[in-house]
Amino acid sequence: MFTERGFDAVTLDELCAAVEISKRTFFRYFTSKEDVAMAPSQDMWAALIERLRAGEPGLDRTLLDSVQDDLLAVVADMPEGWARRTLAAHRLTATTPSINGHNLHFCDRTTRTVRDVLGKRFAIPDDTTDPRPRIALDVLISATRCAHDAWAAGSTGTRDELLAHLRTAFAAIPGALTCTPHVRG
Repeated sequence: MFTERGFDAVTLDELCAAVEISKRTFFRYFTSKEDVAMAPSQDMWAALIERLRAGEPGLDRTLLDSVQDDLLAVVADMPEGWARRTLAAHRLTATTPSINGHNLHFCDRTTRTVRDVLGKRFAIPDDTTDPRPRIALDVLISATRCAHDAWAAGSTGTRDELLAHLRTAFAAIPGALTCTPHVRG
């Protein structure tokens, strides 16, 4: 409905009627229409958090490499149809300021949750002592957003296309950290 008519043109009453639930039931699962629109992306991050909670520590690897691999595995395991819905949600985010704002807030909460989960698995100092874990996760989020943007720009909505864009963005991280700008001449 959001894709066909636009986010703002779809009411909460219409959403509830389309899936035959009451508003009361809606609010048991979602806090807003924005949550519905972003559900596919939120599902991916929730799956990553669960994987991190259950996983074995990768002691021989960097924090960034470990979480990147976990995210790639999560995307590869998402259910059929997830990629198409995620692509639609991403495109909707680009054109709807309220969803974009909601998504940025969700990214911040998710980063904090991932840091907390990893802090329970590893001896990771808090941000005031050592900013590197937070920076690593923020870089991962940024690379993931870049991959989603590239995917949305020319994709047919397949999981394999998204995985390729994620791998490309993750591979660009070391070069991004040492990128030197040049003055235009």
